[in-house]
Amino acid sequence: MAGRPSKYKEEYAEQAYKLCLLGATDKELADFFNTSEQTLNTWKKKHPEFLESLKKGKIEADAVIAQKLYHRAKGYSHPSTKFATYEGQITDQVEYTEHYPPDTAAAIFWLKNRQPSKWRDKQDVEHSGSMVIFKGEDALED
Repeated sequence: MAGRPSKYKEEYAEQAYKLCLLGATDKELADFFNTSEQTLNTWKKKHPEFLESLKKGKIEADAVIAQKLYHRAKGYSHPSTKFATYEGQITDQVEYTEHYPPDTAAAIFWLKNRQPSKWRDKQDVEHSGSMVIFKGEDALED
């Protein structure tokens, strides 16, 4: 029993790569190719070049974002130019270094994801022994 012919085309690998660079999820890829996620998974199994394109695009996109987040977290500087104008004409330009201080939220996000055991909000605390409850003048043991 042969089943239905695949809608897969060779150019899908390059399209999927580019979509993954833009942050597309498997669900969004399936929508783009007008198919189901199940079919998309079948294509990954039957077409190694398709699977590799998805992996490559996702890894590259994640790496770029991780690098940008890292720079925001630690702060950075870059050369820049200011222009002075008068009546629509540039009259002066000044080269300078623009500084961006470390971004606390980016640093916290980075640390919570890179070292969750040290930086997560929820801490596991164990308590052993009895607890004494005071009510009025009397102490009650739990």
